[in-house]
Amino acid sequence: MSAEPQNGPKAGCVALNGVPRDSPTAVSGALGRLQTQLAPEEETQIRLLPTTPGEEPPGAEGSPAPRTALSARRFAVLLIFSLYSMVNAFQWIQYSIISNVFEGFYGVSSLHINWLSMVYMLAYVPLIFPATWLLDTKGLRLTALLGSGLNCLGAWVKCGSVQQHLFWVTMLGQALCSVAQVFILGLPSRIASVWFGPKEVSTACSTAVLGNQLGTAVGFLLPPVLVPNTVNNTDLLAYNISTMFYGTSAVATLLFILTIIAFKEKPRYPPSRAQAAIQDSPPTEYSYKNSIMNLFKNMPFVLLLITYGIMTGAFYSVSTLLNQMILTYYKGEEENAGRIGLTLVIAGMVGSILCGLWLDYTKTYKQTTLVVYILSFLGMVIFTFTLDLQYIIIVFATGGVLGFFMTGYLPLGFEFAVEITYPESEGTSSGLLNAAAQIFGILFTLAQGQLTSDYDPRAGNIFLCAWMFVGIIFTALIKSDLRRHNINTGITNGDIKAVPVDSPTDEESKTVMTSKQSEPEI
Repeated sequence: MSAEPQNGPKAGCVALNGVPRDSPTAVSGALGRLQTQLAPEEETQIRLLPTTPGEEPPGAEGSPAPRTALSARRFAVLLIFSLYSMVNAFQWIQYSIISNVFEGFYGVSSLHINWLSMVYMLAYVPLIFPATWLLDTKGLRLTALLGSGLNCLGAWVKCGSVQQHLFWVTMLGQALCSVAQVFILGLPSRIASVWFGPKEVSTACSTAVLGNQLGTAVGFLLPPVLVPNTVNNTDLLAYNISTMFYGTSAVATLLFILTIIAFKEKPRYPPSRAQAAIQDSPPTEYSYKNSIMNLFKNMPFVLLLITYGIMTGAFYSVSTLLNQMILTYYKGEEENAGRIGLTLVIAGMVGSILCGLWLDYTKTYKQTTLVVYILSFLGMVIFTFTLDLQYIIIVFATGGVLGFFMTGYLPLGFEFAVEITYPESEGTSSGLLNAAAQIFGILFTLAQGQLTSDYDPRAGNIFLCAWMFVGIIFTALIKSDLRRHNINTGITNGDIKAVPVDSPTDEESKTVMTSKQSEPEI
């Protein structure tokens, strides 16, 4: 991006991620005058400005900035990612929704089966930092191949566990799938930003998250149908489990092959001005450590980290324990428990798409996030106090309401984080959000499971309601600073606006104009 002052000399510049440009003049001109700690929005503005009078960013001398364009391949990339993310989510929930069946087959306790779900959460926390480092330094394609490949490998390992004494083998396969998840959950916002334009980025992110939700929905629906409760006939039960495992492996293998063939690193041209500004920064200037530090210094992001962890952790806990909650009040209703889970997730998928479309249209990130959070809390309260009315149709209805808002919140958190942390890496911010979700998910599942066993499901659900109320308060405290949106529209806090460069086409890049700033401000 080239920049010229409206009045006075050019402002100082620091490259993306807070690392100085290579020019010694730039270092002395910009950093030498940095006297005070910059506010987050000032820091974002300065990162995107040139350094000294007459100097332009590297690679911009004498030539216009790269054009922006949309690639048709973006839809294939989004579809392939969504499908293998779906298979990974299916493998996460396929044990929990028929927990009583697997308890009888392997001869283990409910806690053992719960850990087949919680291992997904446990693996994510220590592996998120190397995974996001890999995404930011080695790129999107390699990360996608690792996610799809490990997902395929874990599915095949499970095929060798269909004997009653081989619970440890099924746990090993599930552990491999949980590692694959680390390379999957952080990609939706990165794929949306790298491949999609500013008018479709939120919808694209919602669609990518939708694949994971669809996998959870299929995981609620198919296992009770494919593996009915036939504990008295162990051979038939083993055959049904084997059918489910081999079918999953075949689909995972096909998607891994498609990922190898069709998944590319990035399009030829950046899809938006914000993405063009990030790609203009040379790879040698990127610092993963500085990016992490910048995120934790960003107080709105820290608040979002907590609130996203609470909401998503509550969803993970409800999903894991749904079978146990339903069977407490409705004996022998394993299939209906799965259908209730399906209703919860399908409603959430609709909520995700509608929220994504709404954000692309209005850009009201904080307002939408807060309203959805409040409605999720109310849905959880209603679900809690109607669960034991002995009318299962009511549970279907309240589960749908709960899922619409609770699951619909997931892409909101991703996109809100990218907006308030731009120009930091989308993979890093999404990875930290998911890490918080896994930590809260483990704690909530253990606590709610214990309360459900010692008392009843209502006690465990009230525990989640209390935490979600805390999340509402923290969400209301988040300051909405839409940095990426401001760059795409040519406005940064009123001081930066976009004007067209003399060019024969509308696709040429714009010039960023800045008002005069005093040296102490820089």
